[in-house]
Amino acid sequence: MTTSQRHYHITTFGCQMNKADSERMAGILENMGFVWSEDPNGADLILYNTCTIRDNAEQKVYSYLGRQAKRKQENPNLTLIVAGCVAQQEGEKILRRVPELDLVMGPQHANRLEDLLQQVFDGNQVVATDPIHIIEDITKPRRDSTVTAWVNIIYGCNERCSYCVVPNVRGIEQSRTPEAIYAEMELLGKQGYKEITLLGQNIDAYGRDLPGVTETGRHQHTLTDLLYKVHDIRGIERLRFATSHPRYFTERLIRACQELPKVCEHFHIPFQSGDNDILKAMKRGYTHEKYRQIITKIREYMPDASISADAIVGFPGETEKQFENTLKLVEEIGFDQLNTAAYSPRPATPAALWDNQLSEQEKSDRLQRLNHLVAQKAAERSQRYLGRIEEVLVEDQNPKQTSQVMGRTGGNRLTFFNGNIEELKGKIVKVEITEVRAFSLTGKLVK
Repeated sequence: MTTSQRHYHITTFGCQMNKADSERMAGILENMGFVWSEDPNGADLILYNTCTIRDNAEQKVYSYLGRQAKRKQENPNLTLIVAGCVAQQEGEKILRRVPELDLVMGPQHANRLEDLLQQVFDGNQVVATDPIHIIEDITKPRRDSTVTAWVNIIYGCNERCSYCVVPNVRGIEQSRTPEAIYAEMELLGKQGYKEITLLGQNIDAYGRDLPGVTETGRHQHTLTDLLYKVHDIRGIERLRFATSHPRYFTERLIRACQELPKVCEHFHIPFQSGDNDILKAMKRGYTHEKYRQIITKIREYMPDASISADAIVGFPGETEKQFENTLKLVEEIGFDQLNTAAYSPRPATPAALWDNQLSEQEKSDRLQRLNHLVAQKAAERSQRYLGRIEEVLVEDQNPKQTSQVMGRTGGNRLTFFNGNIEELKGKIVKVEITEVRAFSLTGKLVK
């Protein structure tokens, strides 16, 4: 089937890994001749790249699918795809719920989209969720930004946290070679990208599945070694990485971030709970004391570093005292940003089967109390920026106030200021901060 003048639309749910996958799949579709459509109802191919971390995200997917299934009943030529974690989790079961689907494909098959679509165009209904070894990505992603880009360095996750479905849907850890990562970043630098975020579900585990050990007995390839390898790529001015796991976060990595000027002083390290018994039930593999030691060590090397994290409230069996331990940790550390969520039972996870589930009302109450504290502490952390001159990488125009541009500080604070986007986009400029809020800043350009 020819794809000439056919339009596609991708809706992405969930994490940065999903967004990076969507960019690659968009690149594949455009190489096939598809053209992007802002309006899903005007597209000939609809792809939902799904997330199963939270139940509400999963239910939203089915709501969207219901609307497009009705369109397909009227227009059989519409191609309807579910990709990502819900696809991996549900597999053929999705077809029983939404028989209009043409293709169901797990995250490990993102690079095979063209081959799978050819099977669809040959008249087949396709389910691709079997575990595979991920073939090195040679596609050119359709980047949503011309300034910043994501680069996957490790796929999958070998952790078995009792609440988390990710290992079931994203497969085992598979690290890309340093050479492949370097080549992709080198091309991005030549194309004018200024900031790269290295991605992994458990990024600190990078390289432990690659061959080779050093004389001291550690893995030859680690995230720290990779940062040193890619740091001097021409054109790239900033480096970030996410998401870190406290079990594997090392002082050697912290020291590298302090030594390498392009690495932004921003660390995203989820702690999930401030109570050791809950952390043990979650199978996280560390204590709140270990987590505090990591933050102390970061601030020893980089006193101004921004710290962000994830936290879950209402885990099965969590008592009021255990929840208060989470509040205590947030109070003492003072995060710049904290992604919070009430525990949501996920399929095929141990915690979902336990009989000590908390009520939705109790979870909602704790989430509200935590969010109130998070906003308070973030606002306090923001105060340090007032009156300072910060370096901001200009990413785009402020959609709500077109006289302004927006970008981020090295510490990942979203910053707005008056300026011409045509002149400033992609540049790192000095901005005097004149107004602070919990999660963003306003300033004026320093000429």
